[in-house]
Amino acid sequence: MIKNGDRVTGAFVKKDAKTLTLKSEFFGVVTLPWYQIDSVKADTPINVVLPGNQTVKGTLATAGGKIEVAAGAEKRSVAAADIVALRNADEQTAYERLLAPRIQDQWAGTASIGWTGTRGNAKTATFATALNTARVTNTDKLFMYFNSIRASATVNNTNAQTAQAVRGGWGYNRNLKPCIFFNGFNDWEYDKFQNLDLRMVIGAGLGANVWKAERGRFDLLGGLAYNREKFDPIRPLRPFVRNGADDYWGDDFNYKLNARTTFFQSFRMFNNLQQSERWRMNFDMGASTQLTKWLNWSIALSDRFLNLPVPGRKKNDFM
Repeated sequence: MIKNGDRVTGAFVKKDAKTLTLKSEFFGVVTLPWYQIDSVKADTPINVVLPGNQTVKGTLATAGGKIEVAAGAEKRSVAAADIVALRNADEQTAYERLLAPRIQDQWAGTASIGWTGTRGNAKTATFATALNTARVTNTDKLFMYFNSIRASATVNNTNAQTAQAVRGGWGYNRNLKPCIFFNGFNDWEYDKFQNLDLRMVIGAGLGANVWKAERGRFDLLGGLAYNREKFDPIRPLRPFVRNGADDYWGDDFNYKLNARTTFFQSFRMFNNLQQSERWRMNFDMGASTQLTKWLNWSIALSDRFLNLPVPGRKKNDFM
């Protein structure tokens, strides 16, 4: 029963700090503010988390302005504000897996392969792959990504490559305090038309969780990184290597637009500590929509800006 007199019937899913989630037969998943709940009743036992992280499994009923938790012959009355969380069987199983998961548990992500071709006055072919996966627990996050593109075109019997790039890496975040976490990463990049044989970046720093909700989160990050770039320009220029220390800063943002679509955005700014004119930016953005249990529709944009490219090459590469 809600304080305005409305009654909502459904199966308990979970209750977190501020909201109660029910699954109704006719209205689907319903989310209600916990402070607006006047009375509750659950005939099927549910996991109730009390102060001190004590979990009791029992039925619920409102009596005398408090919520009565009945676990077998034992009954306990608690104020609604003292109930830390409610979880049904599936939510409790998911929560327990997050407490001590194995390294192979909790992985989720998307992978895609795309090919585009034309035939006629011009003959073109483009092949692209993408992979994004992460393992998220209550205390840390391990993630990996990989993107590649290879394109060619044939005009008047002359064939030439028009794009060839590979980007990948991994990272690790570890919670230090409720809103502060350690951030470490390792990125690798190859881009034929930037004359970049290999860029390897390894860095570490701290992150701050600015906003977090059930539908998404927004983080700010910063730290130091080591950057090694090997270039192979067109002759008569000779191959050369640039090493150096960078400071970096940026943000990570993800938001669940609805039950099926998730939006993400990431930005990093790298400034060389020895040469102020050497800097670069990474920007990634995209969305993924679940069509079926195994099929997603995805769109991703990736931009790389290098302020001091190889002579004769453009500063910006967009994929």
